[in-house]
Amino acid sequence: MSLNKQMTTTDVVAQLQDGMTIGVGGWGPRRKPMALIREILRSDLKDLTIVGYGGMDMGMLCAAGKVKKLIYGFVSLDFIPLEPFFRKAREAGSIEALELDEGMLHWGLRAAGYRLPFLPMRAGLGTAFMHNNPEIKTVNSPYDDGETLLAMPAIKLDAALLQVHKADQLGNVRVYSPDPFFDEWFARAADKTYVLAEDVCERLDSDEADAKANLFERSLVSGVVEQRGGAHPTSHVPGYGWDAAHIKRYCQAAAEDGGWQAYVDEFLGATEADYQNAVGGLDAITSLPRQVL
Repeated sequence: MSLNKQMTTTDVVAQLQDGMTIGVGGWGPRRKPMALIREILRSDLKDLTIVGYGGMDMGMLCAAGKVKKLIYGFVSLDFIPLEPFFRKAREAGSIEALELDEGMLHWGLRAAGYRLPFLPMRAGLGTAFMHNNPEIKTVNSPYDDGETLLAMPAIKLDAALLQVHKADQLGNVRVYSPDPFFDEWFARAADKTYVLAEDVCERLDSDEADAKANLFERSLVSGVVEQRGGAHPTSHVPGYGWDAAHIKRYCQAAAEDGGWQAYVDEFLGATEADYQNAVGGLDAITSLPRQVL
């Protein structure tokens, strides 16, 4: 039996099915596995539930009609506060949505990772969240305090898509971001995890300090894809920053009649190589300066 988990983006998307619940790692415009998102855009997949701290990943999938439901802590591009194609879909009522506090989303993923039905928390109590989401229940502490707590249900994922800096064919990963966000919990909450890496080798050989950049066990990884520049136009520090000019061009499309199709026609292409050529090439992507916020 081969231990080699290396795949292509096409191979990964072939493992996905209509109606799946898919978690996308990263945070807004930071370290999103965009080459995998673009491959989904090229596919016939539909009726997806997408979970994450959203950015262009969610906006693009909404614009392309791939989404049935979003579960999110926010959908933002940071320097552009609200992702415009997400906003259009939300205002049009074309998608279902579960809007969560950022900590609620974390707790729901963590509960799924722990194989628990829920985890108790205080966030959301005393707010309109409980009124707007009657399916979310409360639970009373069994101890002397008897406190009423929100029971955040587990957010179980069929698949997780994550962006990493390095990986090997066995599924070991390295993430050198100064903030790895909650990617570990996407992997633990998912039946299958697919990682998009800047570099893939046969086997990672590193010291103890480098091994700390391994967020989760290789047994959680079902597939590894090598694609340099694959996070574009989101950032992938310390490698490259986000492409502000391209993101602004994308956002402009949301304000134009037929803007999404025009964006697709100009940039998406039939392959990731087509996309990278359309945005100026790999050298232009990997030389994008890191933002300081």
